[in-house]
Amino acid sequence: MTNITIRKAEGTWTVRAGGAVLGESRAALELTEGDYPAVIYFPRSDIAMAFLDRTDHTTTCPHKGDANYYSIVTKSQTLDNAAWSYEAPNEEVARIKDHLAFYATDLVTVEGF
Repeated sequence: MTNITIRKAEGTWTVRAGGAVLGESRAALELTEGDYPAVIYFPRSDIAMAFLDRTDHTTTCPHKGDANYYSIVTKSQTLDNAAWSYEAPNEEVARIKDHLAFYATDLVTVEGF
């Protein structure tokens, strides 16, 4: 198995898109996998799910399981498959269940403070 570490992300984390704050959390998790950059997973309860539309897109990770994707709907555009969630993650990463992660891009920011 790839070396995956999950720990509480220190401080307060926010995710923004289209000028709106989609979520803010002091209970976010930081997942590191091998040499990849760390990914912040937000509790679903801390995200404004009204901005997200589930898509038909899925991927499978041999270490984490099947990911379901969400598009972010802003006032001006839809950001396709910009967030993902492992709704039934593998046992080794069970802590990320009911959490969402976001692709940080020019249009989506994930910041901690």
